[in-house]
Amino acid sequence: MKKIKLVILLNLIVLFSFAQDRSVISSMSMNDIDSMLTETTKQKLSVTEKMNMFSEMFLGMEYNLKCTGDGKDSQYEPWPLVNLQQTNCMAYCEHVLALSISDSWDNFFNNLQQIRYKDGIIGIKSRNHYTMADWMPENEWLLKDVTKEFEKRYRRNTTRTISHKEFFATKNLINGDYIEKDETLTIDYLKLFELNNVKNEFDIGDILVLIYKGKKNIFAAHMVMVMHNGKEKVIREATTKGMTTIDTEISAWIKNKQENSKDRYLGVSVLRVKDYVNTNRSIILPWEIIR
Repeated sequence: MKKIKLVILLNLIVLFSFAQDRSVISSMSMNDIDSMLTETTKQKLSVTEKMNMFSEMFLGMEYNLKCTGDGKDSQYEPWPLVNLQQTNCMAYCEHVLALSISDSWDNFFNNLQQIRYKDGIIGIKSRNHYTMADWMPENEWLLKDVTKEFEKRYRRNTTRTISHKEFFATKNLINGDYIEKDETLTIDYLKLFELNNVKNEFDIGDILVLIYKGKKNIFAAHMVMVMHNGKEKVIREATTKGMTTIDTEISAWIKNKQENSKDRYLGVSVLRVKDYVNTNRSIILPWEIIR
């Protein structure tokens, strides 16, 4: 624990020496992160405890919708496969999850691709673009949708048709082969104006997916994480509000959404790290992932 604290302390010094608005992790080298993961694995920390710790290190990181892509050699979106200088809501969740199940930089990199892509195969067509239609089903080895476990009076469901064909038409793909067929899905969500009644049931590490209102071809508008800042439960998110990564006390966050976003969102779906994964010193080796 002394070594990990030393790494974080040194980088905090760098952080406040150069820029007040930079995240801690953006000042760390690849070797620093490799050492941090190795040392953290030796501690008796669950995956969600590590999520709480690692996600805090992103606070202050710049928001960029195009922060990640399929790598510099990709045909369509040659943005980084790993980006610890900028983030967006999905990339934030992906990076934090991958860090929290890994014991080295190499395993972090490969676990990240397993989370982002179908079977870890890198490419624009195999990327998990749609949170509820692609990302969640492809990550059932790690997460479960627990929305149905909340009391029935607090939840509803909605049905929509996801069209990958229409989505990829906007990307101007030269070759339209291997695109998934349209799929009609029904998902559950917790009603926006019931969130105060269920907020105490949110676990640290839960990922909340805000569900669009009035859309027929997409579910997810935004992804946030439930964390604890040492004093209170917070919503931790990469957001276009201020174009950065922030904490908001959970009741204040809910109030803001109810007052200012009632015409935009129906509510949230709740994704949770599976129990068999969320144990002390748990890591997942990318070559052992079974879907």
